[in-house]
Amino acid sequence: MGDFEDCCEDYGYDIDEENLLEGNDDYYDDSLDDDENSIFEDPNGNSALRKVTRTNPRNQPCPTCGEPNMLTPADVRLSYQCDQCSDKLERGF
Repeated sequence: MGDFEDCCEDYGYDIDEENLLEGNDDYYDDSLDDDENSIFEDPNGNSALRKVTRTNPRNQPCPTCGEPNMLTPADVRLSYQCDQCSDKLERGF
């Protein structure tokens, strides 16, 4: 299973692979636009980090700065770093 599928599984989303692989526009679920249903911790912000859930706790260190409890297992599988390190990289520091 790939990173996308693993992440969706962490949040309990079913994946309809036939529609997903064929790019079916009807597959998009508008309910995920709501902050409450978002997979992101800060859906209206600039962070790509995943929401903390019972099965996806923020208990992993950042691979860049080493600060503990900065990422969830879903973030780690997606090779993310913490928001502070990401911001520094994007700003050229």
